[in-house]
This record gives sequence, C-alpha cells and structure tokens, in this order.
Amino acid sequence: MGREELHITVPSLFKCPISMEVMKSPVSLCTGVTYDRSSIQHWLESGHDTCPATMQVLPSKIFVPNLTLHRLIHLWLHHSTTTAAAATASLISSHQLRVFIENITANVDRRDFLEKIVEFASARDENRRFLGDFDGFVEAIVGVLCKSAEMEVVELVVRVLDLITSQNGVKERVYSSIFRSNHQKWFASICLLLRNGSVNSKIESARVLEYLAALDVTESKRRIAEEEEILTVLLRLLASENDFNLCDAVLSCLTAVSVTRSVKPRLVRFRLIPILSEKLLNPNTKLSTAGKCVKLLSRVSTCPEGRSAISEAPKCVAAVVERLMKAGTEDAVAMLWGLCCVHGDKKVKDVVVKSNGVTKILLVMQSECEGHVRRMCGELVKALRVGCKVGGSGSGSGSGGDGALRRYETKTTHIMPC
Repeated sequence: MGREELHITVPSLFKCPISMEVMKSPVSLCTGVTYDRSSIQHWLESGHDTCPATMQVLPSKIFVPNLTLHRLIHLWLHHSTTTAAAATASLISSHQLRVFIENITANVDRRDFLEKIVEFASARDENRRFLGDFDGFVEAIVGVLCKSAEMEVVELVVRVLDLITSQNGVKERVYSSIFRSNHQKWFASICLLLRNGSVNSKIESARVLEYLAALDVTESKRRIAEEEEILTVLLRLLASENDFNLCDAVLSCLTAVSVTRSVKPRLVRFRLIPILSEKLLNPNTKLSTAGKCVKLLSRVSTCPEGRSAISEAPKCVAAVVERLMKAGTEDAVAMLWGLCCVHGDKKVKDVVVKSNGVTKILLVMQSECEGHVRRMCGELVKALRVGCKVGGSGSGSGSGGDGALRRYETKTTHIMPC
C-alpha cells in the first residue's frame, strides 16, 4: 500500500487559521474567529492587539473555549485514527522491523534505516506503540546511542527515543538498557547533542532526560543528577538560549531532576538563582516559562543553600512577587511562605513588602485558590505584618505594603482564613 493512499483530508473548520494544523484546544476571540489556544496565546503575548484573521483591533484579549468545535474535532480524530491505524501500522511489518534492527545493530546502512523508523514513528501514536512494544527494539536503539559518535545517527536515535519513551513501559526499558550497558557513553552522547546539536535535537535530548528523571525510581533521578556535565550543559543552555521551547524543555528536565535532595545545592552552586532571576525579569518571557522558573525556585528554596542564595538576590524575590498573580501562583506562595514564615528571613520579608507583595497576597486569598494556598497566604500576611511593625514603626506615612497591611487589619477581615 502506498503512503499517498493514507492521506486524510482535514476539514478547514478544524484547522487553526494561524498554524494551519488541527486545533487541540479551540478558543474564540470576541471577533468570533476560533484559533488553537497555543497559537493565539503566542500571537497576543508577542504584542499584537488585533485578530489575526480579520485584523480588527481587539477591544478585549479574552478568549473562551469553543466546546462544540472541540467535541467535533475529537469525534473526527477518533474516526480518522480508527480507519487509518491498521493501514499505517502495516507500513513496517514485524519482519521488516526485525531486519531494520539487525542492520542498525550491525551498522549496515544505519542512518537510512533510522530515518525510516523516525518517519514511521512520527506518523501516529499507533506506530509508536508498535515500536515500543516490539521485542528488542528499545534495547537495540539504546545500544546504538552507547556506541555511535556520529552526530546524525545520535540525533536520529534521540528523536526515536523522544517519540516512543512516553509509551507505557518504555521509560523503564530505556532506563534498564542504559544502565546495563555503557551508561557513561550514553550520557556523553546526550551531552554531545545538548552542546552541538540542532535546537530540535537539544529539546528532544532534554525531554528524554526528563522522561527518565520522572520515573518512580529514586535511582534514576540520582544517576542523572550525578552527571555533573549534564547539569552544567543544561544550565548553560538555560542562560544563553532564547528559544522558548528549548528553555521550557530544559526547565522541565531540571525540575524533574531537582526532586533529588543532593542535586539542589549543586544547582545553586552552578548559579541557577541568577539565571532564573534573569528569565523572570525579562518582559518577553512567556507565562508558561515563568511558571516553570517559579516552580524550580520553589524546589531549590527547600535546601539551605537555595534559601541563602534567594535571600541574597532581592531582584529574584521581587520578580517572583511581580508575577505572583500571573505565573506559578501556588509555587510562588509556597516559596515565599517557606522563606518568610518557616525560616523568618527578614531580607525576603522586606523585599516582599516593598514590592507591594502584601496586596498581591491578599488578592490571591480572594481568588479561587486551593485551601492550603489560602492558609499559606494568611500566615504570610501575619508574618509580614509583624515584620512591618518591628522594622518600620518609625516611618511616617508608611510604605505601600505597610498601608496594605493596615487596610487588611481594618477593612478586609472577611478574607482572613478560619
């Protein structure tokens, strides 16, 4: 069966006018035009104030989910997948894949066979499941990465791993294969891509590391964390790269690794706090990226080295307060609560008050946040109130934070936690 026979025509109504791809999360602007959420969000965050399709100036940038269209797309995708899955999977049979594996392992036209596998795996989820479940495939692919130093081959292998590692049970097999073989060589290949690969290869490498770090196996996180060269390269990428997708991938990877207690002081030693501060202070940083920065800060603030570094970085604290209502609210509150309430850091308290943090914390309390977040906010306000009374009793007119505290005491008792 020819690959062209599998072509499926996508209804134009289901395509985003910006990306021209099938919409995953359709949302409508006030102009009535529907876009994919990620595409229109990127458009608006880039500074545009017009509807891309009509070029009308938007009186409001609020968009609402188009639930009807979302359901129609879901039904269409389900039908299309069902009718095409069997035909697509047959493009590489079990016998053909076995031949592919033998040639890849023996380094016979290795790159050509890997390109065919990448094309097959990229087509649809059914193909990725077929590869992930195929006996010996994962082990053969990991083995190539532990042996080959050819950049194009390494890129193709990592692309395959990125495509299939999210499949059920594959992460565990990848992990097992790595540490049964020359895992130092495997990590060296990943470092090679992170340093010299294309942007896409760097993103895929970071994602594969994240998959492994996310395993419910403490040993996997520890092994990755012990690879100092990996951490150094990831932090260098985070500091120097402007590609938002790459930054997001690196942040997700570091967040997954930072669950390990021993890695947090090392991340701080490698100047993680100034790097994250710079990202948060950059007005062009996306909300999703800022949220991941705050989550990682919250993680490292649980170790003494992290708390000390944050305490000595007032711009970092001010940046977190500035984004309190916009990105990573729960993580931001948890970080500030730990520093101000649990550890009583006066420097952090002063920065929070001077940055109008009290008002923002009160607004978080009034929002539809979780109960534990509201309780932390209440304790934060009390801690900051005590700090202001002790440290700022001599001020005449009072700062913005001090005034907010007085208003809180007199006019907003209705939002105090029980």
